[in-house]
Amino acid sequence: MNLLKATGTIGGLTLISRVLGLVRDSLFARYVGASFASDAFLVAFRLPNMFRALFAEGAFASAFIPMFNQKVGDPEGRGLADGLMFAEQALAVLLPVLLAMTVALEVFAWPVTLLLSGKFHGVSEADFAFAVTCSRWTIPYLMLISLVSLFGGILNSMHKFWVNAAAPILLNVTMIAAIVLFHSHDPLATARNQSIAVSVSGALQLAWLAWACRMSGVSLRLRLPRLNPDVRRLMVLILPAAAGAGAAQINLTISTLLASSLLDHGSVTYIYMADRLNQLPLGLIGIGLGTVLLPTISRQLGAGDDLSALDTQNRGMELALLLTLPATVALVVCGEPIAAALFGYGRFTAENTHYTAQALAAFSIGLPSYILVKVLTPGFYARQDTRTPVRFALISIAVNLVGNLVLIVPLKHMGPPLATAIASSVNVWLLYHRLVRRGHFIADRRLRRRAPRLVLAAVAMGAVLWRGQIYMMPYVHGTWFMRFGALAALVSGGMLVYALATVIMGAFSRDDIALLLRRRR
Repeated sequence: MNLLKATGTIGGLTLISRVLGLVRDSLFARYVGASFASDAFLVAFRLPNMFRALFAEGAFASAFIPMFNQKVGDPEGRGLADGLMFAEQALAVLLPVLLAMTVALEVFAWPVTLLLSGKFHGVSEADFAFAVTCSRWTIPYLMLISLVSLFGGILNSMHKFWVNAAAPILLNVTMIAAIVLFHSHDPLATARNQSIAVSVSGALQLAWLAWACRMSGVSLRLRLPRLNPDVRRLMVLILPAAAGAGAAQINLTISTLLASSLLDHGSVTYIYMADRLNQLPLGLIGIGLGTVLLPTISRQLGAGDDLSALDTQNRGMELALLLTLPATVALVVCGEPIAAALFGYGRFTAENTHYTAQALAAFSIGLPSYILVKVLTPGFYARQDTRTPVRFALISIAVNLVGNLVLIVPLKHMGPPLATAIASSVNVWLLYHRLVRRGHFIADRRLRRRAPRLVLAAVAMGAVLWRGQIYMMPYVHGTWFMRFGALAALVSGGMLVYALATVIMGAFSRDDIALLLRRRR
């Protein structure tokens, strides 16, 4: 129940952020459409997104939180004071590295943009120069979001999960304000303003986390950088964790590069919009579970309670399947009405909507594996093993690259998302198999019993949605009220059918419902 409550708190705030993100993307589609301007901004936005997943949200948290908790929980130490001293030592080394990296990326923005885009497909030098300018505006976000991750890791370790989970809301609010107040009839100008808004939002997020830390009694002092044993250990853990935690983002970056260099203009936008929809359940479920599981399991293992750690991971996997399977089926079956309702107006044509729905179906096949990675990797990171996930992540990246090259020509914009889904599934199988071999994960009787029943319940829901979407299609092209009314009907109908199916098929019993109600009271 504590796992469910903490995940629900993070998931609720992430839901607000993701809904605002959909509003932002809907406005972007309206004023910019699927064109070179949208592709240029999205390539520039890919760099901070990738770095955030590789380092800020993934590697740093995976390495820092277990070490911070170890310092705080050491019975022979000074508790929180030792943890904060370690955080100050990490900040002293992290800050100059980030400053140097930001300056270097600004100087070499041209080759970096070339690497991410392949110089696009058939654009002029002036157009490519515009894409480089967009990249230069977004680069400072990398440094800012990395500092945010340090403060967020401290607050997560203190069980103040909601503060860090609320930070991404500022990104979406800032970008919505920029597009509403500063949009232009020229799509290039609107795309440039969005690039500026990205870095402004990073400064706002850093200010929010720093203020929250101060209100919680945490005040970090700037020290002279010293590579003491703890900091060296942190650096050793971060490097492999970066690839391990960010395999999905690396795969998406490869997909963006191939799509921008081999496919027609707009393909990067189709893939991005589809990924944004796919990221909605991933953010609500995967990030919430991953954020809670890592400090929880590391604390249980630190106390020598291996059985509790095993039970926590079993319940995490059960909760992931309970919430992910219906989302997967819904996005595959109802991609067309969802994309039409959210993006299908203004400069975003019906053809753009159809291609986005196709890319969404391909992405969503891998949604369970995207989320299960978040559930399984804490089993390694909590034991300070960051090398094993990175080996599997590298295999996943290789599978994705081969899949892209094989599928991008025959399937066009559907090829890269499908290759990403296949690669993530390979990653999950490798992680699961290794945990089982080591004896660090054993699926208990409850999980083995419920998992196949959850699959059947999701399939039953999908059959109802497949029929229901036919009646909703005329309404998703109407007014805003009609669009969201149709989506609300599909979502609520699907949730009701799935809830009934889980009870009828025995995946979720009446005793579970009674227990939840008692805990709620």
